[in-house]
Amino acid sequence: MAEHDKDIIKKTGFTFTKYEEEEQSPFERLLEIFQELIVHTSGDIDETLDWMDQLNREYNLFTDEYTQEDFVEDLKKYGYIKDDEDTPDGKGLVITAKTEQVIRQRALDQIFGELKKSGKGNHKTKHSGAGQDKTGDLRNYSFGDSIDQIAITESVKNAFTNNGIDDFRLTEQDLVVHDTHHSAQMSTVLMIDISHSMILYGEDRITPAKKVAMALVELIKTRYPKDSIDIIVFGNDAWPITVKDLPYLQVGPFHTNTVAGLDLALNILRRKKQANRQIFMITDGKPSCLNMPDGQYYMNSNGLDPFITDKCMNKAKEARKLGIPITTFMIAQDPYLTQFVEDFTEANQGKAFYTGLKGLGQMIFEDYKKNKKRNIR
Repeated sequence: MAEHDKDIIKKTGFTFTKYEEEEQSPFERLLEIFQELIVHTSGDIDETLDWMDQLNREYNLFTDEYTQEDFVEDLKKYGYIKDDEDTPDGKGLVITAKTEQVIRQRALDQIFGELKKSGKGNHKTKHSGAGQDKTGDLRNYSFGDSIDQIAITESVKNAFTNNGIDDFRLTEQDLVVHDTHHSAQMSTVLMIDISHSMILYGEDRITPAKKVAMALVELIKTRYPKDSIDIIVFGNDAWPITVKDLPYLQVGPFHTNTVAGLDLALNILRRKKQANRQIFMITDGKPSCLNMPDGQYYMNSNGLDPFITDKCMNKAKEARKLGIPITTFMIAQDPYLTQFVEDFTEANQGKAFYTGLKGLGQMIFEDYKKNKKRNIR
């Protein structure tokens, strides 16, 4: 196995041992590996299977009783992959919508796994009343409470306690309801840097960024369904992508046009009805590119170009005037970028985090929760 492949495989988070019989079926065990690798290969099934074949040579993933061919057939059988009808012979393979959803959920479990250990964690306000977020506490019924909030079991228990079995009746005084919190609706734009530096210097930065994006999307769709999230990518230009596009996202031979990304993000948020709006930006490089009025690009990768950074500051101030905070997650540790990020953050009155890749997901989630709480009125 090539050293490059070994390095990539080490970063998947798996610890491989010689194959031993486990409670999981061979398919279930291999499916976990497949789901992890398919993100790294940006949805390329052939490359994913090639990596699994290389892993098999060292770790005996497959057996005579359950071969790679059997695994591929089961992937088709259970709806994880399908034949690509767009290929000339119709024999290519692509992942399905089921797989796209599964790997988003997997990313959520990996990054925000602590959520599953707690029944709380939604956005809170000091006011109780009708809302979709239960606190886990009960309180006495008050006029105006929704019938859906009544805790039937506890209310019946109260009726037995208060009136006895022989004179059982359920009165208003017996009723208790699930206490709830109001939720603030939030519109978020997540900006992802896809410039070439996201895979330079022997570090894959785009895969963790993709995982964070998938996890954040799944989090909002399942836990905060009234919130919205839009995702845009920026290199030489900026453009929106769909949730469906996330597993296939790749970097390109691009510079970093931060201004184009911010401009698109602000245009999206101007059209949102929610009062609470925010931008999250994941980047590892300095702004190095601008769109010019004549349709050409102005590019400069040598240090921080004031002509470019001044345009960034103007966008930060524009967002501030619109009441849109920008949170920058700088996933590089270059000291000379620190002052620029601090100035940019000051101009917007937003926030900045200087972080490695390991804690990126949890950091973004915590900031999302804090912003929700801060914007509740």
